[in-house]
Amino acid sequence: MGRAYQNRKESMAKTAQAKTKVYSKYGREIYMSAKSGGTDPDGNLSLRGLIDRAKKDQVPSHVIEKAIDKARGGAGEDYSPARYEGYGPGNCMVIVDCLTDNPNRTFGDVRLAFTKTKSKIGTPGTVAHMFDHSAIFVFKGEDDEAVLEALMEADVDVTDIENEDGQITVFTPNTEYAKARQALTEAFADIDFEVDEIQFLPKTTTPVEGDDIPMFEKFCDMLNELDDVQNIFHNAELPEQ
Repeated sequence: MGRAYQNRKESMAKTAQAKTKVYSKYGREIYMSAKSGGTDPDGNLSLRGLIDRAKKDQVPSHVIEKAIDKARGGAGEDYSPARYEGYGPGNCMVIVDCLTDNPNRTFGDVRLAFTKTKSKIGTPGTVAHMFDHSAIFVFKGEDDEAVLEALMEADVDVTDIENEDGQITVFTPNTEYAKARQALTEAFADIDFEVDEIQFLPKTTTPVEGDDIPMFEKFCDMLNELDDVQNIFHNAELPEQ
């Protein structure tokens, strides 16, 4: 589990800079979370986690507040989630998560990124079964047994827990996110999450080599340039540079 997460983290880091619309991305996610789960972060743990992540990514407070105000007023766009799956350059497996107010436009834009890079978009479920849909929490700590005990007492289903270099990493099923986050914040008052999110972690990796490398980078760049794209998950393993 940990190696798969590390591989994804390292490979995504090479394309993360292409995401130039960070404010818009967080604005949509915060708006949707507040609209569906309530505008009070104390009562909506998913919203609280999003706000914390947004602040760490240096999203200004006014962007966060505007998204919550929009949800509170009931006005604004009516976004819906959309997920696309397929095979990218080098036959790597790809999941693209979007929030859209126009599914037809979004599908067309995402499909174009696939076709322009000799990739193949599939139907729902094409590759998702080869990923674990996991909640991940990373924070400073030494005592993984105390962390595990706190989670077990809260009846959280823990998939894996790692303790390395003064950092503890907890993996749970995505459905356990809110319960796990609450258990950790209640058990450890000064906890500061370095990672606090839900991801698709690949069960296996696919080496991407040769001419497929620039094609893969173009593929990610095209997707990252789309306003509707929120996250790209893949199992590509790129050579170290």
